[in-house]
Amino acid sequence: MCGFVGFTANDYNREINESIIKDMADRIIHRGPDDDGYFINDDIAMGFRRLSIIDLAGSPQPMTNEDGSVIVTFNGEIYNFMDLRNELIAAGHDFKTKGDTETIVHGYEEWGTGVFEKLRGMFAIAIWDDKRKRLVCARDIFGIKPFYYQKVGDRLIYGSEIKSFLAHPKFEKRLNRRQLPQYLCFEYMNDSQTMFDNVHKLIPGHFMVFENGNLDIQCFYRITYHIDESKSLDEWADIICDTFDESVSAHQIADVEVGSFLSGGIDSSLAAYEMGQHTDGIKTFSVGYDISGCEEQRDKAENAGFRIKLDELDDARKFAEWAGLANKDVQVTAKEFLDIVPTEQYHMDEPLGAPSAIPLFFVSQLAAKEVKVVQSGEGADELFGGYWIYHDQYEFSKYFKIPEPIRAALGAAAELLPEGTHGRRFAMRGAGGPERSYQRASMNYMWDEVPKVLKNYQGPCKPWEWCKPHFDEAAKQTQNGDVITQTQYVDMVSYMPYDICLKADRMSMAHSLELRVPFLDKKVLDVALQLPTDCRVTDEHSKYALRRAAAKLGFPQAVANMPKQPFITPLTVWLQTDLYYNRIRDAFTSPAAEEFFNTDYLLEMLDDHYHADFATQEGRSKLKMMRIWNVYCFLCWYEVFFGETSKQYAPKTKVD
Repeated sequence: MCGFVGFTANDYNREINESIIKDMADRIIHRGPDDDGYFINDDIAMGFRRLSIIDLAGSPQPMTNEDGSVIVTFNGEIYNFMDLRNELIAAGHDFKTKGDTETIVHGYEEWGTGVFEKLRGMFAIAIWDDKRKRLVCARDIFGIKPFYYQKVGDRLIYGSEIKSFLAHPKFEKRLNRRQLPQYLCFEYMNDSQTMFDNVHKLIPGHFMVFENGNLDIQCFYRITYHIDESKSLDEWADIICDTFDESVSAHQIADVEVGSFLSGGIDSSLAAYEMGQHTDGIKTFSVGYDISGCEEQRDKAENAGFRIKLDELDDARKFAEWAGLANKDVQVTAKEFLDIVPTEQYHMDEPLGAPSAIPLFFVSQLAAKEVKVVQSGEGADELFGGYWIYHDQYEFSKYFKIPEPIRAALGAAAELLPEGTHGRRFAMRGAGGPERSYQRASMNYMWDEVPKVLKNYQGPCKPWEWCKPHFDEAAKQTQNGDVITQTQYVDMVSYMPYDICLKADRMSMAHSLELRVPFLDKKVLDVALQLPTDCRVTDEHSKYALRRAAAKLGFPQAVANMPKQPFITPLTVWLQTDLYYNRIRDAFTSPAAEEFFNTDYLLEMLDDHYHADFATQEGRSKLKMMRIWNVYCFLCWYEVFFGETSKQYAPKTKVD
């Protein structure tokens, strides 16, 4: 696990370029505090920060082949590198190190860009081909590891994190204001764009070639369902058990200790359990909350019948005891949670309104004190059908039997009803195809709200138009499969890399901690893409086959059948405390808020939530936690990268 940076060297001389590349690499020292390395010539400058996991004393980067014509920087882990190494040795290549990076070096020599589809693992790669004077970069099929770039004319700047670009004197830093509506609706960027104008993410499963000032992007892997109806639920459960067990074993390759996150839910519990079957003394790490100071708000909610599960610590502790796993936990206070937001958004690079990122930050901080690597359960929901939205789409699939003109008329009528009216959202979302019913987070802004919250926004906001390319591709790759399967596909190519993997990578790497995700594995994915829909989602079940697999392993029923729930936070309750109300009110009345938002609307939402009565339906309809938090996170992010705070991140290298 590491980080890299780079740029074409056509703007300055070698001395200046050396200064710039070191400054860029220093901006991401948290990704690799153990070592650094650089390659600079008249064409390219490459920098690297290393977190040593495999071949601790060897495998320095940038790494070259024998004649120095291929130079590689690589972030991630390749779990099948020994198999590829043996294949390459048989083809006549010599190896000098014991790590996985050299496999990429010789793999590129042998197979060219065909090497990427052979890799099993998580990776972002930058290869300078000196003979052909071209830069070749790639990103893993899931988007576990990040890769960003900006192309302006013949200049290309790239790296693991956007913050490193701030060190380059010619980086063009501008707000991509056009993306604000998308952010408000989804809480993340739904495609290759970022909130920095002309800064792009390399799409997962793609590689790019930069040569003679031209950029060419190609796909090397595309998710494609190939449903197998011939096997029973129990047979699929057995296959999942065996495949996931092998994946966990492969993901334990390391020359340092590997631990595991443990939330108490089925996904992280499976990962931790399987680790314990292969290695003794596995350490697990959990996070919860200290709610001192907001007991009154919690009690009011619970007395009104609005039960709030504040964390999963009890679940995690019980499972760890059952599985015989050592467990440590941290409890985050309301003030700690709120105070860390600017730091969280700095590490995130892109504004992300997911409250779950913050407990990831603190549990990563805890784990990093004891281990260098952890495994977690990310990806299981997307692959095996765990999210509420799949049940949601299950219901829409019935509604879609009504002719579209009738649904469109009902949706138009619903838009005229007051917000909070029962059935309003359903009718609005059901007015078109699956791309319109797809609302990734139920509490984010609906499209009719965006013109109300954004200043000078002309609209109308149509988030389904941003999703439609994904759903069009989903129909193709699922052979016009059912709505649930199409929605899972869309989640795997958008929500998973641009939200789930983003926060998992950033929050762990903020603490120099490598996070591995055994569900996001080629072999596990191949099984998931064969599962019939009713082995994933039914009227009563989510992740049906995965839960059956856990039951076959003897898991306690409470774990195997635990309903899907997000990474829980007490934020709904905390937003009814003076600490949160006052801090966020200050942000909502700031000059930045005045520039982008209708602040009266923001303050009305904040006041409604602060005073909301949990005892009534009307009161509960005023709970606007996600809407409030999305805007607040954006404002914190904006201050870090564009406000007064941003001045400290100006380039250190002075140029004329």
